Amino acid sequence: MYCGASMPQEVVDAMSEAAHTPVRMDELQAAASKIIAKITGAEAGYVTCGCAAALTAATAACLTGYNVDSMNRLPDTSGIPNEVLIAANQCSGYDHAISAAGAKIVYVGMSCGPLPLNQCYQTLAEDFGNAITNRTAAIAYYAGGSIPPLEEVVQLGKKYNIPIILDAAGQVPPAENLRKFVSMGVDLVAISGGKGIRGPQASGLLFGRRDLIAAASLNYFTPGFNAEYVTYEQWDPPPSLIPKGKMRDVPNIPIGRGLKVSKEAVIGLLTALQIITDEERNAKEMERLRSLLEPIVARCEGIPGLQIERGESPARGFPILTITVDTSKTGMSIDQLVQKMKDGEPPIYFVALPTPKGKFIISSCSLNEEQASIVADRLYAAFTGQ
Repeated sequence: MYCGASMPQEVVDAMSEAAHTPVRMDELQAAASKIIAKITGAEAGYVTCGCAAALTAATAACLTGYNVDSMNRLPDTSGIPNEVLIAANQCSGYDHAISAAGAKIVYVGMSCGPLPLNQCYQTLAEDFGNAITNRTAAIAYYAGGSIPPLEEVVQLGKKYNIPIILDAAGQVPPAENLRKFVSMGVDLVAISGGKGIRGPQASGLLFGRRDLIAAASLNYFTPGFNAEYVTYEQWDPPPSLIPKGKMRDVPNIPIGRGLKVSKEAVIGLLTALQIITDEERNAKEMERLRSLLEPIVARCEGIPGLQIERGESPARGFPILTITVDTSKTGMSIDQLVQKMKDGEPPIYFVALPTPKGKFIISSCSLNEEQASIVADRLYAAFTGQ
């Protein structure tokens, strides 16, 4: 909604250089796959145009495998296993990214008896086991403390040979989560590139099993054409990414054609990944972000009724300021402040925390030096009238 996190200058420079360099996209993705695999510990990886696109590609891979006829027919999934299981308590708008590939979503779990009004039934791992049939193509799971535990769902997937698709969009930082889920046995992991990784907003990561990444890439990208489509004999995909020998034909324009990623986004995301996983480079960048918040602290810490606390969000993530407002001293509520800042020129958006009340945060991930100075001055003026 607000254009993602600001990119480090190193990422911007890499994208600018890429903009002037023509490449074959399948070869670029094959090279990217090797870098992503090294960083994540996965067998292979692919750069998409966002995490939702990664979920669509992952679903398509689980629906089709290497079957070209199935690829060409998506989102028509008649005659093939097409059900993706999702815990009912994880139902969200992002399910559309899965159904867009042609999957039929089956929500797992149902109430087993009366519950207190302030509670809802939580899906159990056994519910997934009971829901698996010969129509099941995959299990989708949303990371972030969800129920049932991911470990139990992964075990069920292995038991029944059902791939697990994990939506881990906002799970980085910390950087170690890039390796965590594959090491747990998740088959396909989707992560946003424009959030905590601080790559291009329209970028995402998909990584995991080599065969599924290959199938995802075939569902995502047209192999190549000029005046007419290439024949199977003419087709020369990079073997490290696409096992041509396992295919009987070349896919036509696949379901992911409208989700294509640019070479600039691929290079930008790879650069951002290298920064966040390099302890020295990332520490230097975090120190720069931390320094952006100091002018705000210096300008506002003496204002009566304001309490400013430095921190990180998430843990070992971006430097933030949490500001508590004592309305009895400031004469202004959080809601009034948020509206006043939004109505100003330029508009400034704060995140007002629903719990506990009376707090809002300022994140360094969306600021540069000039913007930090503007925020400091506008906050001071809002509370002091000066």
